[in-house]
Amino acid sequence: MATTRVHLPGNAAASDPANDRSYDIVCGGGILPSIGGLVRAAGGRRAVVVSDSAVAATHAAQVLAALATAGIDAFLLEVPSGESSKSIDAAGRLWKEFARQAVDRGTHVVAVGGGVVGDLAGFVAATFARGLSVWQVPTTLVAQVDSAIGGKTGINLESGKNLVGVFWQPRGVVADIETLATLPSREFISGLAEVVKYGVILDPAFFGWLEEHAGAVLARESAALLHAVERSAAIKADVVGRDERETSGLRAALNYGHTFAHAYETAAGYGTLLHGEAVAIGMARAARLAERLGRLPHDAVARQDALLRRLQLPVMPPAGLLDAAALIEIMGRDKKTLGGKLRFVLPSRIGRVELVDGVPSDVVRGVLQQA
Repeated sequence: MATTRVHLPGNAAASDPANDRSYDIVCGGGILPSIGGLVRAAGGRRAVVVSDSAVAATHAAQVLAALATAGIDAFLLEVPSGESSKSIDAAGRLWKEFARQAVDRGTHVVAVGGGVVGDLAGFVAATFARGLSVWQVPTTLVAQVDSAIGGKTGINLESGKNLVGVFWQPRGVVADIETLATLPSREFISGLAEVVKYGVILDPAFFGWLEEHAGAVLARESAALLHAVERSAAIKADVVGRDERETSGLRAALNYGHTFAHAYETAAGYGTLLHGEAVAIGMARAARLAERLGRLPHDAVARQDALLRRLQLPVMPPAGLLDAAALIEIMGRDKKTLGGKLRFVLPSRIGRVELVDGVPSDVVRGVLQQA
């Protein structure tokens, strides 16, 4: 078991321990039962477990048992699997149920499932009773290495992904790699896109390690999988600790490939492409855009493509998603757009990316139309 700490500045008097918002990300195998003691140690005496329906009878049941063993009164609320649960309606149902169950500010919220549940439960926790403590127990790869860490919460609108949300840091994250054994192959592979992302944006040595150990990671060998999760979580924790709210530009690096990805997800209809599949395609497009702008050599584009393909991730969008005008219109609504001008996180080499403003739309259009 390994622990990585997200170091965040406190509110008001930094010297007061009560203002310390830092938290631990615990990674390991068979560690789900540890959540009970963690919540208890943080002062939790009552909890609501918000779970993806796909894992309610398995992982969420383990979490409920761990909470009960720790003397915590807990109950379960299920939400349907899939991106459609990141909605105003789903948030409203949870708010109403929280009110019906007399949830108060002493109640801790424990999110068990993938990124959809983590984003939704985190948003509801942040907004109900002006803020409840929330714990992230991610059971998918994409959630363990990315979405459960960093405090981004939110829901989707028809016009765009994650357009409504707040920063709301969890009290802690428990990433049990044994939960990944139950993931369908497509979902597991989808999560690997975020793992590759960390190598491209900040850690060329990790990218090289992935090239050498792609087979072991794909086979879900414990040692390789644990290293991939731990290293990804550590990179994310470091970035979040230094730029929690994307004010310095450092955290923007984590959005590599995501401007394209969110456009593809929106155009296809939420759930058609898994998030990681869209991110893989988005990274491939971003690298091609960087090459067209003279910012990235072709061999780096080819190297990224090769690793994505070796991990069985797509690098080309489906044939029905080549309408450049529609995709650019969606990108114009992206949260990273500034003053109506497109902004992209683009690589200059493996291990380094930059936020690039004012990319000409005709160049973007050419990349989108590239077969």
